[in-house]
Amino acid sequence: MALLSPLLGGGEQPGIFAYILQIAFMFIILLYFFYGQKIQMFMWNRDIERQLRKLRYMRDRAREISLNTVQELGKPNEDPTPRVDQFLERFFIQPVDMDPAGIVWKLDHLLDVRDMSMKEEVKRIAPKADDPTLHNLENLLEASLDLNLIYRIVKHYYLMGKRTNAYIITAQLHMILPMIMDIAAAYDGAVQAFAQGQPIGDGAGPLLVNKLMRGKEVKKIEKDMVMAETEIEGRKTLVLKAEGPGGNVGKPGDALQNLLASGFVKPSLIIMVDAALKFEGENTGDVAEGVGAAIGGIGTERFKIEEIAHKNKIPVYAVIIKESLREAIAPMKKEIYEGVEKALERIKRLVRENTQEGETLILAGIGNTIGIGQ
Repeated sequence: MALLSPLLGGGEQPGIFAYILQIAFMFIILLYFFYGQKIQMFMWNRDIERQLRKLRYMRDRAREISLNTVQELGKPNEDPTPRVDQFLERFFIQPVDMDPAGIVWKLDHLLDVRDMSMKEEVKRIAPKADDPTLHNLENLLEASLDLNLIYRIVKHYYLMGKRTNAYIITAQLHMILPMIMDIAAAYDGAVQAFAQGQPIGDGAGPLLVNKLMRGKEVKKIEKDMVMAETEIEGRKTLVLKAEGPGGNVGKPGDALQNLLASGFVKPSLIIMVDAALKFEGENTGDVAEGVGAAIGGIGTERFKIEEIAHKNKIPVYAVIIKESLREAIAPMKKEIYEGVEKALERIKRLVRENTQEGETLILAGIGNTIGIGQ
């Protein structure tokens, strides 16, 4: 033990081990001082590479599921792979907004063209599929397209930051990557739901209206939109939703405009029910109410609803069912289904408090109707 004491730091003089630790510590400080940024870049790039491999796996799996589903349900006469790959590279260019006057109608026109062209392309890819199946396949291919786009964008900024050694680009990408991966995971879950035609969380609004439509005469009032007449708390209620059971969101703004322009009805109230993104920490399926047009998307349909409500001086109320992005495009959870029941009770209370017996109101269920019939 006496021989080992100098090495262990015993005795009057400091041990060799202590000197080695001091030298190593100083070396690490100097190394990090001169090369700290490069070390940090290396660690960030390693994390990004790992997440990029996950994104590539999600993208490739979505593409494979899309091809298998197209071949199974669409029964194409030739190999659909080239056309599916072309579909996954589609893009949309928004109109010029330097002069905002009339931009809503330009955007609405381009969205109509985009929707029509995608539907026609899906028909060519899957010629034997019926209409609901075509809508589901379109949703499936769009989810695959979004995964492909996310992968390409992340890969682009990763390679740009690595090639130019741009510290800021890599740092920003690394910081937002957890949110990007959460979005990608949501689309990854949606692929399975669209392939199997299962109802998704975003279908909460149409599901509520579907409950009120059962046993009633359902009429088509606009492209991809249906309506039925029922009664809530002694008030005549026109309920409308997108046409199902294929994956479809319809155009509620056009449906409301045509309905009011026809003079068929003069409602004293419009209520819109939709799924909405919850804040972190909130419970899935919770219900809240407010004022305004509850509808997502790029904004054209909300503009139309607000315009027609303002023109006719009709108050617009909203009831939302809270859920996360991942839950919105994944198979519908039990909590969301229970939230639909709670939302229906909240709607009945709104009707009692804001209308009189004998008056007419419109209830619109907003969302994707995949797996939800009329």
